[in-house]
Amino acid sequence: MGGQEELAARFEAERGRLRAVAFRMLGSPDEADDAVQEAWLRLSRAGGDGVGNLAAWLTTVVSRICLDMLRARTARREEPYGQEFDGDGNVPEDEAVLIDSVGLALLVVLDTLGPAERVAFVLHDLFAVPFEDIARIVDRSQPAAKKLASRARQKVRGTPALPAAEVDRHRRVVEAFLAAARGGDMGALLDVLAPDVVRRADPAVLPPGVAPELRGARAVAEGTVRLRERSRHAATALVDGRVGIVVAPRGRLLFALTVTVEGDRIGSYEVVADPARLRRLRLAVLDGLSSR
Repeated sequence: MGGQEELAARFEAERGRLRAVAFRMLGSPDEADDAVQEAWLRLSRAGGDGVGNLAAWLTTVVSRICLDMLRARTARREEPYGQEFDGDGNVPEDEAVLIDSVGLALLVVLDTLGPAERVAFVLHDLFAVPFEDIARIVDRSQPAAKKLASRARQKVRGTPALPAAEVDRHRRVVEAFLAAARGGDMGALLDVLAPDVVRRADPAVLPPGVAPELRGARAVAEGTVRLRERSRHAATALVDGRVGIVVAPRGRLLFALTVTVEGDRIGSYEVVADPARLRRLRLAVLDGLSSR
């Protein structure tokens, strides 16, 4: 009994890190908890005897479980795009903390990776797991595991279509728009929107009675304020190489905004919600990555 209790205590000491790994791989706190619990069941059946490095052993087990879950998700052809907006989009506090710890844009981009790419990238770039270990987890050679992570890294970081200084300037404008939208601040919205701004949107993403096209700063600002709840689940990202916005309640992409910046104001933007169109967008993060 004492041995099992000691093993349980050692596992609990690793649970937080294992959940962090699983959440970044799966993007769902419930699925992450399931993966961690399954790892405990496997450990309790196997016992701790012969496990030299428990942390590494558990990381391997959780990663393989997550890889199987991601492959099953792909086989079922689950649609990560174009979700319906669920009421006010409230997210449980513990889930919101998890999402914030990773970054909403990164979660959205990770969802575009293949299962093995995602596992290799998360393990190496976010948790510094050696490629020798990753190769065994994804059942590839070490060079192949490196290529998986490299390919994923290129997708996550993307290729800006503008020079760095222009990207920074556009980002400031888009972030000012997003901040004003979250606050429902009409004055700030009018300041950041060009007088002749045009907003177009896929009709499916709009409530009944809202026009798919709005013209002029006043009309666009008023429309933005009416839909301000959605901005709580939004983040800046690279969208087709330019600074745009992704809206993703619970980390699942609902729609994306392609934005045109003119000077220091937004000249136009389009809300893309059609799943087929969303799949064709190249999404990438703007922020530098860390292993938070």
